[in-house]
Amino acid sequence: MRPLTGYFFEDYQIGQKFVHSTPRTLTGGDVALYIGLTGARQPSHCAKTVATALGYTDSPVDDLLVFHIAFGKTVPDVSYNAVANLGYADCRFLQPVYVGDTLRCESEVTGLKQNSNGKTGVVYVRSNAYNQDNALVLTWARWVMISKRDAATAAPDAVLPMLPKSVAADALSIPAFLTPRGLTEAATGSGRFWEGYAVNEIIDHPAGMTLDETDHTLATKLYQNTARVHFDLHHMKDSRFGRRLVYGGHVISACRALSYDGLENVISIAAINGGSHLNPTFAGDTLYAKSVVIEKSALRDDLGALRVRLLGIKNAAPSLIDATNPELPENVVLDLDYTLLMPRK
Repeated sequence: MRPLTGYFFEDYQIGQKFVHSTPRTLTGGDVALYIGLTGARQPSHCAKTVATALGYTDSPVDDLLVFHIAFGKTVPDVSYNAVANLGYADCRFLQPVYVGDTLRCESEVTGLKQNSNGKTGVVYVRSNAYNQDNALVLTWARWVMISKRDAATAAPDAVLPMLPKSVAADALSIPAFLTPRGLTEAATGSGRFWEGYAVNEIIDHPAGMTLDETDHTLATKLYQNTARVHFDLHHMKDSRFGRRLVYGGHVISACRALSYDGLENVISIAAINGGSHLNPTFAGDTLYAKSVVIEKSALRDDLGALRVRLLGIKNAAPSLIDATNPELPENVVLDLDYTLLMPRK
């Protein structure tokens, strides 16, 4: 059984498996609250008429809400004592999730590496989310920095998992029922589809979003993410930050919502190829988003994929950030590589 104080770095072993507790049935209330907290506007998740025109039986739950709910299931066993969630890789959205579906999750430890300070270590896990029919709907790898219970404990042999740099186009899960041309300019206000984007194109999304203390706290509760760095102000007063951190996944959601202006005709997220939280985000910070198109793939005659690099920027206009500079400034908080599905003309 999980200790009441949670697992620390020295408690993990390669091959260790967790069946995470408390399955979660998604409701319309979850969807409405998510929109209220993020301002997400992706049409297939907002309008049943658009979703059914695309071939769905109903509006699918927002991809990132599914990810956060699934992620939250893993937190008590994987990152309750996290110092920081460091990154993601090989995240694949395998089939749509609808209101009324029940998600459960399992994880396996795939890598361990103690940090040089001897006080923390990095734990790598592969997590899978299943619906009520035991169908795999989402799979992802992540790595997280975890505190040690006792710095004197001997370090385990370092084991680093082999992770792909990206999810190949032919490995993307494309629903057989999908009719991409059901997404029209009338639904999104934009006539720019897959052909209208060029590799290396840069999009400075115009809007910003200030994160309030109540917003990010309520969002983390919605995701049932119980990591102390997000929930427990008393615990964080003695940290080097002296305050709670905004959950990095919520930063992803905010930046994804901001990126709607310029990427209006995206149907869904097919994969998260990789991503890092580069710097902390706090309540009161204002987020902006910048996108760079890094690859295009023609999947079918009616459907294409855009591989996009999404930068989340705090308290600075996106136009001030040079995305080609390998040394990004401290106000870049997110560097996410993900693949989006979009209709072809």
